[in-house]
Amino acid sequence: MKLAYWMYAGPAHIGTLRVASSFKNVHAIMHAPLGDDYFNVMRSMLERERDFTPVTASIVDRHVLARGSQEKVIDNITRKDKEQRPDLIVLTPTCTSSILQEDLQNFVARASISSDSDVILADVNHYRVNELQAADRTLEQIVRYFLNKARRQGVLNRSLTDTPSANIIGIFTLGFHNQHDCRELKRLLQDLGIGVNQIIPEGGSVEHLQDLPKAWFNIVPYREVGLMTAKYLEREFGMPYISTTPMGIVDTAEFIRQMENFINSFLSKERVDYESYINYQTQFVSQAAWFSRSIDCQNLTGKKVVVFGDATHAASITKILVREMGIHVGCAGTYCKHDAEWFNEQVQGFCDEALITEDHTEVADTIARIEPSAIFGTQMERHIGKRLEIPCGVISSPVHIQNFPLGYRPFLGYEGTNQIADLVYNSFTLGMEDHLLDIFGGHDTKEVITKSLSTETDLTWNTESQRELKKIPGFVRGKIKRNTEKFARQEGITTITVDVMYAAKEALST
Repeated sequence: MKLAYWMYAGPAHIGTLRVASSFKNVHAIMHAPLGDDYFNVMRSMLERERDFTPVTASIVDRHVLARGSQEKVIDNITRKDKEQRPDLIVLTPTCTSSILQEDLQNFVARASISSDSDVILADVNHYRVNELQAADRTLEQIVRYFLNKARRQGVLNRSLTDTPSANIIGIFTLGFHNQHDCRELKRLLQDLGIGVNQIIPEGGSVEHLQDLPKAWFNIVPYREVGLMTAKYLEREFGMPYISTTPMGIVDTAEFIRQMENFINSFLSKERVDYESYINYQTQFVSQAAWFSRSIDCQNLTGKKVVVFGDATHAASITKILVREMGIHVGCAGTYCKHDAEWFNEQVQGFCDEALITEDHTEVADTIARIEPSAIFGTQMERHIGKRLEIPCGVISSPVHIQNFPLGYRPFLGYEGTNQIADLVYNSFTLGMEDHLLDIFGGHDTKEVITKSLSTETDLTWNTESQRELKKIPGFVRGKIKRNTEKFARQEGITTITVDVMYAAKEALST
């Protein structure tokens, strides 16, 4: 057993809370010990929303441990029902509170008797699934609950909308550029004359979930959340869904063609044709196609990179880099181990190797071994890149506050292609840029050069070796520094001098 000091995906209850709090007028109650109740702080700090319903923590303390949680949990549910009158209350345990093995389902059943709100227990195994899997499962559970309720009450209307429409499933709070992606998707659909029936869970109402079957088809922008709901709707109501992520020129065109096929399957005459729209957007709205043929982008051709993130973004970015920009992907990886089979299929033929892991040290070691020109990953890979002096563009959760920009930064659709092209190009450190910074004493002349992936600082560089290292052009300096430190460790040397640098160079060339 080892201490996990970085997790790519958080614990299950965070996923449940993200989904529940994304809906309008839904209140989540978390049964947890003090210390697990950081969700409100995290959400208010990152999302920068003007208003949101906070999550209530039903704290497990020594008094609860002494006499049980039943009274406290039921009191919290009935109190929030009277205070806020939500449409739904979702109770979720955490890993630590689950150790108590209490019958929370019974608590929910008892609280439902005296509550006007619907009350459900998040049906998630908190020991076996992570944040993203729990979010996917919770969204499907809520949708299924209210559609079954509407069916029992005889108010389920399955008639389709008069004109083509779609549900967008999986946009939710704390998602990576989710709000901007949603705006871009809505704009794309509007351009094509396709209505948006519902967007869930972000900004959606559980009272309107009964209208989900009115849409002609469903859109799942991200595989991580929404796929279970789309499959349920397909199984129960025969609703087709699109899980192709419209990221990059090629997949955005494929996404639009799939919508065209779905719509034409419903129409008996006056069939739609979106090819002229695809051509216009590719030539004049998206600058990525033009940029990929420019001399600036051609300078990146063949450069080696490493890609790592959630399954959706890592697979999409890998394909964009290779087939749209001519960049060599040395390794493509994801921390979504539950979706490993799909990911391997997507990146096959686009990278030298695939990496499926939740261990950030394994990712770091892979990056150090490959020595790429740039990294495209999560905030963790950005930190790894800083220690290795390799630039990194963030393309996936886990996120930092800088991944919630106030400006418009979608990754999906044709505007998304422009944003991704900018991100890719600006993430590379070009040789001449580094060289000029060194000549004119720019910000790239670093004094601290003893960083390494290890937490042990067992090597020091003397003044002469530091001065010699600075003379080396920046675009190869990091590689020479790592090779020298590797040689020094192998030889048991603790202080790196100029002589050690030359000895390492000779050893490498033999």
